[in-house]
Amino acid sequence: MVDSSKSDCAAEVPSLAELRDSIDSIDRQIHQLINQRAVCAQRVADAKFIEFEAAKADGRDPEEVLFYRPEREAQVLRKVMERNDGPLEGRAVAHIFREIMSACLALEKPMQVAYLGPEGTFTQAAAVKHFGHAVIPQPQQTIASVFGQVESGECNYGVVPVENSTEGMVTHTLDSFINSSLKICGEVELRIELNLMAQSGVKIEQVKTIVAHQQALAQSRLWLDKHWPHVERVAVSSNGEGAKMAAADPSVAAVAGVMAQEEYNLVSLSSGIEDFSNNTTRFLIIGREAVGSSGADKTSIAVTTRNKPGALFNLLQPFQDAGVMLTRIDTRPSRTETWTYVFFMEFEGHVDDSDVKGIMEQIREQSVVIKHLGSYPKAAL
Repeated sequence: MVDSSKSDCAAEVPSLAELRDSIDSIDRQIHQLINQRAVCAQRVADAKFIEFEAAKADGRDPEEVLFYRPEREAQVLRKVMERNDGPLEGRAVAHIFREIMSACLALEKPMQVAYLGPEGTFTQAAAVKHFGHAVIPQPQQTIASVFGQVESGECNYGVVPVENSTEGMVTHTLDSFINSSLKICGEVELRIELNLMAQSGVKIEQVKTIVAHQQALAQSRLWLDKHWPHVERVAVSSNGEGAKMAAADPSVAAVAGVMAQEEYNLVSLSSGIEDFSNNTTRFLIIGREAVGSSGADKTSIAVTTRNKPGALFNLLQPFQDAGVMLTRIDTRPSRTETWTYVFFMEFEGHVDDSDVKGIMEQIREQSVVIKHLGSYPKAAL
């Protein structure tokens, strides 16, 4: 006797062909909606162009018409993750939307983004993570060059490393802010996985030099001490530059990431050589315009205080009184006066928030110079 309940259940399960047809139908709907969004983006571009021309005609600064709004994109990505109910993980869906927004923004105005190059650096990977693949990347040889390209208007935005969870702050980036008019517009956090790489076919005994950015060498110091103790290590301007050198010289091995390995057609001699598994680098997005509040922001300032007892305490007290989280404080020597220091401070909130305004006013009373480096959305991805 046949169990009718089992046969009925089997009949309800769609066939593989039917499931594929359903996927094709859903893909067509997704495609149509993406194109509808792109058309809307084009209309936004038209509206901004009209506003741009009106600003010029009225004698106003046309640069006030912003084509890229970091706070708006951060809000969209947060909403994507908040409303996501699976089965895809929220960040995975947000990355998809990141690329859709990137492509649609390129229809409005393709953006030039400077980053610490050459091709294959972690800074390039951070730029792609933040802006998507539709921007026009412009590799630069130094952090100073990234600042210069944005200041001159050659590039719309720049991406620079600022701190690593293992090795601390990137001092060149902090120093560049002291005399720059640029603002911090956003931040990116990137998990750093390091490989030791060389030309295909290179034997271990052929390697005479290991090259990388000084931060990458420091982040893999213990591993290199253990496995390659007698091989010379040379710091170069970037991991991408190190990979480029390895591609040209079989006696050179490079410490870099997968992007550099693929860019220069190298093979991995060892993978995952970073000393700490949670090795993460934070990057800053720099631009010429201030950023509006996104609802979940950070603010960065540089402060030079009077040289007197209690100066640092007086800087910190306003945060305690207002209940505002101070997320980072670092010092750098002032270049204008011997034994005077600049405090770089980062805290939660936007400069337009009432409590932040109060903190800024109190710090201004205690300092010789206070410089607002930017208020910007916290990293959404």
